[in-house]
Amino acid sequence: MDLLKSIIMGIIEGLTEFLPISSTGHLIIAGELLKFTGEKAKIFEVVIQLGAILSVVCIYWERFLGLIRPSEKKFSGINGLYLLFLTSLPASILGLLFEKTIKQYLFFPKSVAMALFVGAIMIFIVEGVRKTEKYESLDEITPYLALGIGLFQCLALWPGFSRSAATIMGGMILGANRKLAAEYSFIAAVPIMVGATSLELFKNFNIFSSNDLVILTVGFVVSFISAYVAVKGFIHLLGKTTLRPFGVYRIVLAILVVIFMKS
Repeated sequence: MDLLKSIIMGIIEGLTEFLPISSTGHLIIAGELLKFTGEKAKIFEVVIQLGAILSVVCIYWERFLGLIRPSEKKFSGINGLYLLFLTSLPASILGLLFEKTIKQYLFFPKSVAMALFVGAIMIFIVEGVRKTEKYESLDEITPYLALGIGLFQCLALWPGFSRSAATIMGGMILGANRKLAAEYSFIAAVPIMVGATSLELFKNFNIFSSNDLVILTVGFVVSFISAYVAVKGFIHLLGKTTLRPFGVYRIVLAILVVIFMKS
């Protein structure tokens, strides 16, 4: 049963991490339904997040390599790292300051339902307002845009809102086209998620025994594969549609959580 739960949670994490529907919210809901809760479950979720992060590194490996070995592209080297730093800074500071408060008061299904609903309304508003698209490629990103997206990313500290939804909509509001906003959202997720997950693993990895290694490995691999498929599919989909279908999904899920879940 633990192995089956590991596979299910890995699939959920991979499919939802980079879509604007909130992986944290889905994992909280799934954990309650599967009775997969407690300290080990929380750290397991951190481990499978790393699998999802690795998928983005593999998909955009040339861009990440360019951060180490600068090229003629503007989004590379020190400039690229500076832009990612600006995007990661606001949520990192707020997360460190309010981590305990957030976990105490917001990590439960009804709070997730509210965040799903609010995020959905924001999607409909952003998609419904005509915007001037000033940025179309990663090499056009400015410090102003990077920091602005970082400020929107703070909304993702509310479990259920979705980090990708916050950063994609933030990018669109600030003038990025939908595809660029999504691609930068994926790439910008890596530093802040690596930092957060590494800190959690450092503090808590000792709670696992060697017997848990198979469960962790399976969840990690499943999360990597499903996230790879989800990111590729999402980018392809954005060329044909808007974010509105994800808004509808969020509202339906929020209603179901309110109806069927107790807390």
